Amino acid sequence: MNGKGTLIAMDDKEWKLKALKERAKRAGAFNIETRHIDNLKVIKRLNQSADFVLLDVPCSGLGVLKRNFDTKWQDRTIEIQELINIQADILDKYSQMTVKNGTLVYSTCSILPSENQNQIAKFLEKHKDFILEEDRTVLPSEGGDGFYMARLKRLDTTSEENSQNEVNLEKAEQPEVLQENQD
Repeated sequence: MNGKGTLIAMDDKEWKLKALKERAKRAGAFNIETRHIDNLKVIKRLNQSADFVLLDVPCSGLGVLKRNFDTKWQDRTIEIQELINIQADILDKYSQMTVKNGTLVYSTCSILPSENQNQIAKFLEKHKDFILEEDRTVLPSEGGDGFYMARLKRLDTTSEENSQNEVNLEKAEQPEVLQENQD
């Protein structure tokens, strides 16, 4: 960003935003604005206002088991299903902050397809104004943590809609040709 523009960091946990401000200050980043998400109005006010949206969503953390090794011994089936629902809700609501022709990045520190590729596929079925540009899963076996990332683009469908409206208008303006019945 080269010090231009504003980076808006949002979270529902104020302590995370406070820690972010301190880290950003140490790093010399002064164009970061934090917003606590305490209701949906915070998100709605930012409708189609961001060129880039990064959603680092809550997840099972199964990509970072080597740092949280006790996690692998817990049955988290119900918790994972709840997380999948939360992820879908976040994707659905927060994606609307992306401007037309803007970029949305979805990321998790999980390697489960249900939290990653399947989540994106369901989102794209519902949101035809987004397309998948690229996605990648990094496995812990590659030497680090495991995680997933998907880069989506929001399409500018207004030009398509305008073109379709023009075609419909042209059809409407053409005189109706009556054909004689040739019996």
